[in-house]
Amino acid sequence: MIGLVPASAASLDEIRENGIRIAVANEVPYGYLDSDGEPRGAGPEVALHLMEAIGVDDIEWIVTDFSDLIPGLREGRFDMAAAEMAILPHRCELILYSEPNTTYGEGLLVRAGNPLELQAYEDFAKRNDFRVAVMAGADQADTLKALGVAEEKIVTIERNEQAIDAILNGAADAYAATGLTVTALDQQSQEVEAAMDFIDPILDGEEVRSWGGFAFGPESEALRDAVNEALLAFKPTRAWEQTLVDNGFAQEDVLNSFKYRTEQLCQR
Repeated sequence: MIGLVPASAASLDEIRENGIRIAVANEVPYGYLDSDGEPRGAGPEVALHLMEAIGVDDIEWIVTDFSDLIPGLREGRFDMAAAEMAILPHRCELILYSEPNTTYGEGLLVRAGNPLELQAYEDFAKRNDFRVAVMAGADQADTLKALGVAEEKIVTIERNEQAIDAILNGAADAYAATGLTVTALDQQSQEVEAAMDFIDPILDGEEVRSWGGFAFGPESEALRDAVNEALLAFKPTRAWEQTLVDNGFAQEDVLNSFKYRTEQLCQR
């Protein structure tokens, strides 16, 4: 449960002196630690540049469930999240965001060969016998409900890596997640695949697309502002673009990341 009263945040000077705690949700390619414990993904790899720019030398990387990111920031268990968490109005009321670092679309993971011929989130609204899994705390659940999918047909899992088992053991018929997440899971098992010819969901006349940023506790304005200044200086560089491309983001994603400012996304 998200606490109503946020914990006091460390000052920027304290973080520079004592180090920063940065959380990831172990999601490829957004933010994760590799087998050697090294930070990887679009969030952590960009964050390393930003921390150097603002004078923070010591980083403690913390792995947690996606659904724990906002509570952990509000309770002061970490100072920043580098998970490329989508910037959404209801989250903006609870935490602070940097300007967008990435943008990404949706996808659907299904059993290999797609025997049920699932191609869109709307399929679960039209066909009463199918269930779809989502990760706890992710915004796919809200998207599915907005498209008319009944809540009882939505199965919640705690972590992305549980999606393959959920499909193979019959707990769900598919997994709704971002396209990059689905592609990463597709590569882990020959028994599942990303749905071919996936039809992007449309809400209010617009394709569903997310803009992800770095997240902070509600009292961490100074840290957020310092990160923003460094991010806005880094984003126009070839090094920033290459970081995203190396993590699987398409040129369309790179260009679209400049489409909105956080203030606009918090009011959408």
